[in-house]
Amino acid sequence: MTETPAKGEECSKECETCNVECAERTAPMAVPEKAKIHTKHVILVLSGKGGVGKSTVAVNLAYSLSSHGYQVGILDLDIHGPNIPIMLGIQNHRLQAIGNLIEPVKITGNLSAMSMAFLLPDTSTPVIWRGPMKMAAIRQFLEEVDWGELDYLVVDLPPGTGDEALSIAQLAPNVSGAVIVTTPQDVATVDSRKAVKFVEMLGFRVLGIIENMSGMACPHCGKEIDLFGKGGGEKAAREVGVPFLGAIPIDPEMRKAGDEGRPFIIRRGEKNPTWEAVDRIMEALVKEVES
Repeated sequence: MTETPAKGEECSKECETCNVECAERTAPMAVPEKAKIHTKHVILVLSGKGGVGKSTVAVNLAYSLSSHGYQVGILDLDIHGPNIPIMLGIQNHRLQAIGNLIEPVKITGNLSAMSMAFLLPDTSTPVIWRGPMKMAAIRQFLEEVDWGELDYLVVDLPPGTGDEALSIAQLAPNVSGAVIVTTPQDVATVDSRKAVKFVEMLGFRVLGIIENMSGMACPHCGKEIDLFGKGGGEKAAREVGVPFLGAIPIDPEMRKAGDEGRPFIIRRGEKNPTWEAVDRIMEALVKEVES
């Protein structure tokens, strides 16, 4: 059996087969061409693990940016578990095409959304795809959707640092940075540190860490209960040297708002400590994005 060197190693053999194999091993990886989309800024929202409220943050960030007068798109790239349409109350919408472009779903006059969920026959249909199919779909979501001229494209990513996160990082132009969402306990903050390093290895800016599910006010006595601990996200941000954007407590009303398709940030007439925390964090995040 002919042994071939590892990638980058020299080969002293002079056979045609070996030379072909060596060329394949030493050839540089092709960098995909950036997608053609007219947006000034792309903001990635990701987490090291699931169940931390990443999609909630993405929806509220998109609404906050649009309330500042910006043209905003929100792209749901959690291909296997797309939840953004439910949180926006648009899960029953179906896409339309005009010419060669797909029309995104309009939420407000300056906020539109796109999700894999709009392409599935029903909510129980699984998506069973490998990496290359995901990358092709992500390019289509960028190039073949009529986003118009955007100031911001907020991208909700699945947990971890897999295909979707790497593909959007390679394909999207003008990536301004990423938001990392975590819960306070160690098992989550360890993974949030990995997400921070992932973003930095790609050469992008970490806009900050948000600590979600940080304590809970007892609905009976009002006393604060630390269900998942408190302060873990702030500690992680301090240790890795990125901004800490704030903490959001557990609130049944926030869960209810997501299930009913009413982003929590728009409930300005129903102020409570959770709403004030969300509002402060979104304002801080908008400032980081704009800085």
